[in-house]
Amino acid sequence: MTHRNVIVGCAQMGPIAKADTRARVVKRQVELLREAKGRGVEFVVFPELAFTTFFPRWLIEDQTEIDFYFETEMPGPETQPLFEAAAELGIGFYIGYAELAVEDGLRRHFNTSIIVDRTGAIVGKYRKIHLPGHAEPVPGRDAQHLEKRYFEPGNLGFPVWRTLGGIAGMCICNDRRWPETYRVMALQGAEIVFVGYNTPDDHTGVFDFDQLTGFHHQLSLQAGAYQNATWVAAAAKAGNEEGSNMIGLSMIVAPSGQIATMATTTGDELISARCDLEMGALYKRTIFDFARHREPAHYGLIVERKGPILPE
Repeated sequence: MTHRNVIVGCAQMGPIAKADTRARVVKRQVELLREAKGRGVEFVVFPELAFTTFFPRWLIEDQTEIDFYFETEMPGPETQPLFEAAAELGIGFYIGYAELAVEDGLRRHFNTSIIVDRTGAIVGKYRKIHLPGHAEPVPGRDAQHLEKRYFEPGNLGFPVWRTLGGIAGMCICNDRRWPETYRVMALQGAEIVFVGYNTPDDHTGVFDFDQLTGFHHQLSLQAGAYQNATWVAAAAKAGNEEGSNMIGLSMIVAPSGQIATMATTTGDELISARCDLEMGALYKRTIFDFARHREPAHYGLIVERKGPILPE
């Protein structure tokens, strides 16, 4: 039996305070890379918005203050040491950040992630498509979720890249809850999907299912992996960050839907697993042989209709 093994790590990060500098955060990330090297890891997944605190929890009206959380170049002076460490150690990585881009003369704000190869070079970019929350603050809430205010939906689709000896894709946080995310990448042959996220479980008075947040997180990753015969490696922000309880639960899920490894703390923690990229081939030849079993002629509503329309 053929194997294509790659050792993948997820670098869960504990809280990042509002007052933390990027330099301090990058130092933590480099330490996780060095630990990964010592454990034979070849690729590390970092969380969403990994260089700063999760600022969309606040209403910020000063544009200068908002832009402080965004990167105008990647790498920049403060993030360059992470890329240099990756090249020195020969480890690739995925990381998320807030991106301020100028395109067609317009300032654009995206929730972005990148794949960096073992030489420290960026080989892929993704911009978050499924933005949760609101564009305006919700009255009566101590903490907000204003991603729709600070970001626009990504404009790069769900591409995949040849890297790590296989085919890899990316998504960010809320994307992992939507089946279309995985299926679009699976239809391009994705064998592993990298996910970074910041997920709290304390939407008090807003969601009646906060106690199920961890379960829903696991369910989304396991379903996405199994139904698309792909590995999924997901890295979290964890712990009490500026009064918000981030769930952690970073994990790597096999194409079988089984959890290969999961974080057990709410701080900086490296988990890793040997991922055989050939493992998904069995499912792609049998239950999820798309070319043999899919019937896309009957799936039109998925792309034609944005929300439900009830029968009369």
